[in-house]
Amino acid sequence: MFSAQTSAVEQTKAIAAAIAGMCRAGDLIVLVGDLGAGKTAFCQGFGEALGVTSPITSPTFTLAQEYEGRLTMHHLDVYRIEQLEEVRDLAIPELLDGDAVTLIEWGDTIIPALPNDFLEVRLTYGDGDDDRTVAMRCVGPGWSSRSAGLQNAIRAWMDQT
Repeated sequence: MFSAQTSAVEQTKAIAAAIAGMCRAGDLIVLVGDLGAGKTAFCQGFGEALGVTSPITSPTFTLAQEYEGRLTMHHLDVYRIEQLEEVRDLAIPELLDGDAVTLIEWGDTIIPALPNDFLEVRLTYGDGDDDRTVAMRCVGPGWSSRSAGLQNAIRAWMDQT
């Protein structure tokens, strides 16, 4: 696990953009954090880096949104899912096929239903109102093989301690 520090929403978005530059079709990113910690802001920066031009909002009530860019971006929010069986309705295996990357807000709540190859991004509050720690954990071979590249991509924020 490695982490970076941000002091503004724009920096959180910039970290997401750096990670988006390393993504490829079929990638899964699990976003974890309390309400307001920056999960949706992360998705916005990620999508902008993929060339998404439409507004990216939290799909809390629709559960899933799809955005077109360099890669299709599936953006899910599973906050309202109460039972693991409900995850089947999201058709996650189908989302991971093809020319797309999938980001799941509150994804830690459904980890047993996910493939064992994802990047976990955990956003936590810092001391200041806009301060965040963005911790990353590579799970599985697809992300573990890119760990050094990820650390290099976010090095500027890792040095801000």
